[in-house]
Amino acid sequence: MCNNEIIEIKEAVNAIQEKASLKPEVAMILGSGLGGIAKEVEGIAIPYEEIPHFAKSTVAGHAGNLHIGRLAGKNVAVMSGRFHYYEGYDLKQVTFPVRVMRELGCESMIVTNAAGGINTSFSVGDLMLITDHINFLGVNPLRGGNIDEQGPRFPDMSMAYTREYIDLARTVSKEQGITLREGTYVASMGPCYETSAEIKMYQTCGGDAAGMSTVPEVIVARHSGMQILGITCITNMAAGILPQPLSHEEVIETTERVKTVFRKFILEILKRM
Repeated sequence: MCNNEIIEIKEAVNAIQEKASLKPEVAMILGSGLGGIAKEVEGIAIPYEEIPHFAKSTVAGHAGNLHIGRLAGKNVAVMSGRFHYYEGYDLKQVTFPVRVMRELGCESMIVTNAAGGINTSFSVGDLMLITDHINFLGVNPLRGGNIDEQGPRFPDMSMAYTREYIDLARTVSKEQGITLREGTYVASMGPCYETSAEIKMYQTCGGDAAGMSTVPEVIVARHSGMQILGITCITNMAAGILPQPLSHEEVIETTERVKTVFRKFILEILKRM
């Protein structure tokens, strides 16, 4: 199984390199409704279906292209759209692009997502700097045989999000006058939104935002030695926080509203990484 995984990674890398000779240094994964930045990459957009062993993104707000090129003065590999466990993929498939981007040369990763606010001091439209996470998916992408060339059998996750990048995001937010929240991101399986009781449990556990992604990619990125920055867009308040139903339409509407602030913030951070 491990040998097959290595072969599949190399096949994907070779297919990408046939289309794009540039060696990316920073990987970016753009969450629901946040993919607009990918259009600014000066380079090539490769549809996922043209990359061997890539899954297909089936969720609204996830375009399904890998952009290789220049952005904010950096060589980047940008995923406009990600894969989720709830779509029916296993976590090896969900995190496969991270392995591929690492093999392409990426040493750092910016990961973004849309999530529900658990912390009652947050407001819809806030950006949250992810300082830690809780894995409530019930599974781990590193389960199974370990490939020592990719990373250690028991990787340290005590500092999953790079402190230097956290400090950089704080500095940029102050310069741009952004109220940047900070907190712990909680990942659950989905696809249904959490119940009010589940959100109360997450609050008790120290969670500040709830979503259905990001954690698997971060685990694999850290396993492979990548440095990570995580940013969440609070697109709605989680179940029970406000007396209203939840919908994916609200997620997309909120990301559309904050996209200008988000774009300026992320591009300035990328420029200084």
